[in-house]
Amino acid sequence: MESNRNYPNRIEDFISTQVVSRGLDERTARAYRMDLEKFFFWLEDVAEIKTVAQWGVGLEAQMETYLEYLSNEKGLRYSTLYRKQRVFGYYLAYLVSQGVLAKSRSLQPVSRPREASVDTLLTKREVEAFFRAIDHEYEELDSDFRRRVCLRDQVMMELLFYHGLEISELLRLEISDYNQKTSTLTIRRKREKDRTEYLFSRALQKQMSRWLSEHVYFERGGLYHNRMFLSKLGKPLSMKMVINIFDKYRVMAGIEKVCRPKDLKNSLGRYAEEMVREQG
Repeated sequence: MESNRNYPNRIEDFISTQVVSRGLDERTARAYRMDLEKFFFWLEDVAEIKTVAQWGVGLEAQMETYLEYLSNEKGLRYSTLYRKQRVFGYYLAYLVSQGVLAKSRSLQPVSRPREASVDTLLTKREVEAFFRAIDHEYEELDSDFRRRVCLRDQVMMELLFYHGLEISELLRLEISDYNQKTSTLTIRRKREKDRTEYLFSRALQKQMSRWLSEHVYFERGGLYHNRMFLSKLGKPLSMKMVINIFDKYRVMAGIEKVCRPKDLKNSLGRYAEEMVREQG
């Protein structure tokens, strides 16, 4: 049986089998990958802080500890935790089928946190329509500069959706906060300790690199040349501008519900949950 340190190396093969057996689309496959890579990224961090012997603990127990951490410390919605638990279960079954694990047990259910009564999250269909609207506009634009603006908007919306950044965090980002070699983004926070996000999506990594190469066209030789996201005039974007950008694509996508960028940033779990439900 292989060492725990080889479990993360099996993720791509696992995703490939899920795409074939469950008919996953690109975004859901990306969400599966992110769920697993975030778990192992967290586990590496725990192992470094505590002891390497942490890797010797059963993988199921490690996953349960991680889910409880997401529930108690991060306050994730129950539906999101349930979806992650399903993905972990699929992965454990895959490891058994490949002989990496001799056997596995079902994961213990996580505690159910209190849910918000008003549902403003975007559905899977709405999320897909939203990003389709951005992709369509990018392809239809006939100006290089307008395409750069669209690329900027696309990167911002992807960061909100896939990494759950607050708008204020998004607006504080600087060029130096992103390490292209490690694909990590430092999130600066006013009242809490800074955190580091690994951009798990290969597509988002490429978009970020393209955006950074185009950033010079927005700098205008101004004081804010190091700010990650700038307006056409070379000034920092405001929260209102980000809301307007979101509303623009929301309308283009035909999304009629009253929702805001914060609802997009909280919708990844619902998106993947609906896909898992569709696939049975």
